Amino acid sequence: MNTTRVVISGGPGTGKTSVIKMLEESGFFCFHEIIRSMTSNAKKEGNPEAFVSNPIVSVSNPAEFNEMILQGRIDQFKRLSEVKGRPAFYDRGIPDVLAYMDFFGQSYEDHFVSACKTHLYDTVFLLPPWKEIYVSDNERFESFEEAVQVHEHLERTYRRFGYDIVMVPLTNVEERLAFILNRLKLQ
Repeated sequence: MNTTRVVISGGPGTGKTSVIKMLEESGFFCFHEIIRSMTSNAKKEGNPEAFVSNPIVSVSNPAEFNEMILQGRIDQFKRLSEVKGRPAFYDRGIPDVLAYMDFFGQSYEDHFVSACKTHLYDTVFLLPPWKEIYVSDNERFESFEEAVQVHEHLERTYRRFGYDIVMVPLTNVEERLAFILNRLKLQ
């Protein structure tokens, strides 16, 4: 099989990280979500009490923060050669940056759109909001209602760039993994 770029995306608290972890435990190569470490670092550098919302709007310079996220995701995209012919799973893709900026009403320059048009993934799986498993934590600030809105922005943004999104069913992580692998014909 040729290397395939597969995005696993979804709003906050949808079980994305659990799916990525299980993919990795099953021997698949996964690029991790970069914003969690960036959020943790931003909190260390600033006033942690100031983070009452997503860091995209809480940091002193949201435009610079978004540029760093965009560049980090582009760098991950370009590192595909490390995978050596195997499928690569991405915990969020480049269009996620635009979806979140749209959600927060932030403007962005044309190179954000160009990055989405020139760095194309092969398959996009979207995990829908799931109230029963939603939990906030130190890097997740959105309410469940906001998570639903983020999901809508993600879906709209990926479709804007021509992706046929595959919705992952609301079921346990093992069945979600099986669904993804079956859909990719990896099982």
